[in-house]
Amino acid sequence: MLGALLLFWGGLTLGCRGEKAFLRRADDSTGRCTYSFSVASPVEAACPDAGGVPELRAELASLAARLSRLENREWGMGGSGPRGKEAGDTWDPQQTASAARLEAAYSELLRANCGAGSPSTCRGCALLQWDGTPRRWRFEGQQCGVEPLMAVKAGAALSGAGSAPVHTAPGPAAASRWDPQPLAYQELQSERTEVPVSRLLEETALGRPGSEDSAGCGELVWVGEPIVFGRAESIAGKYGVWMKDPEPLPPFTRETTWRVDAVGTEVRQLFQYEAAEQLARGYPAKVHILPRPLESTGAVIYRGGFFFQPRRSRAVARYDLREEAVTAEREIPGAGYHGQYPYAWGGYTDIDLAVDETGLWVIYSTEKARGAIVLSKLNPETLEIQRTWETNIRKRGVANSFVICGTLYTVSSYSAPNATINFAYDTASGASRALSIPFENRFRYLSMVDYNPTERQLFAWDSFNMVTYPVRLSRA
Repeated sequence: MLGALLLFWGGLTLGCRGEKAFLRRADDSTGRCTYSFSVASPVEAACPDAGGVPELRAELASLAARLSRLENREWGMGGSGPRGKEAGDTWDPQQTASAARLEAAYSELLRANCGAGSPSTCRGCALLQWDGTPRRWRFEGQQCGVEPLMAVKAGAALSGAGSAPVHTAPGPAAASRWDPQPLAYQELQSERTEVPVSRLLEETALGRPGSEDSAGCGELVWVGEPIVFGRAESIAGKYGVWMKDPEPLPPFTRETTWRVDAVGTEVRQLFQYEAAEQLARGYPAKVHILPRPLESTGAVIYRGGFFFQPRRSRAVARYDLREEAVTAEREIPGAGYHGQYPYAWGGYTDIDLAVDETGLWVIYSTEKARGAIVLSKLNPETLEIQRTWETNIRKRGVANSFVICGTLYTVSSYSAPNATINFAYDTASGASRALSIPFENRFRYLSMVDYNPTERQLFAWDSFNMVTYPVRLSRA
């Protein structure tokens, strides 16, 4: 079938090289399309030697070229490639003939690969992959694992009216080397699963930076595994904060990355990187020296300003990144500081700043609130408090917190490997609720978590490591 993504999982009837292979297609009782291949003899002793890895690779490369020629002819005949016929167009005999030629070439590919199979590991399986460009195929060697894989992605598509895209599991990673094993006899049954387009969109579009849905708001429903972007090598970087500006001002961009190593009595250095990749290499483009030392890991970057808590104060300050000067500072009335109401891990995290789709927030507690989290919305230019909410979530009882779409979320533990997002407080309704969304502390010491509404990711600092977590929101 030209253009449909054919993915054949499981064992495969493999004979020796030179034996004639046969392709059979049939519908089973559940309506699934089943492909099977067979050869004349499964007896291993009857097979000649595989001929060595270089010969096998050369033969498979030749088959890749042959498939490319088939695709070239299909494009020449006006077949339904990526820019060809639309689904629902009538089918013609020429396309049927092209499909038959592709199946024949695929059968040859199976025979050529038979000498590399193994009943246990299937090392040396072949993958011919169409890379999205007309008339271009790519050959890769594969180490398939226990269940062999044989795949062909065709450049010209055949889609009947009303058919849905084929959703398939990803293939195994490419092997760094080939390791042929003795010949063996295996069998394969493959199946194609049709997935509604609406489900694919729901799974992939929500939470993707730059997608239409990412501009909307919703409730947090999933947090992915952490992705490491960099690591601090000195003891000053055991705790810290790193971030990007979701609404940067020139000359800074959304790729400009910022970092503060927060261990020390006089923390004044704000490191600037042109991109996260530069941060990973450890070479800052510039180092800003703050006029006042900061306290804790609660700082954020927003609209060209670095917002932080000056050391031993209940104030919040704005450092203008272009002017390189503090342009605003304001006390948070009654806020605890320097160890009065920190998060569970400590670190003088009494005052924590956050950014979401709606603006700038400060998270803290007061004597009046008896240690419960208080959440206030701030004007990002003047730092004036616009509105305040008092929650029933004890601040010392959670490891950290962040705000998404006006809702405060808390993390249950800073050191447990399998923590959870355990509470949510909705400022729109003034109600809190318990949650149990899995959250992984891979390096067992989480000292900072902040949300970036543009990238729709959580930025975190976990025991020297700067990581991100993808998130997914439900539809509002």
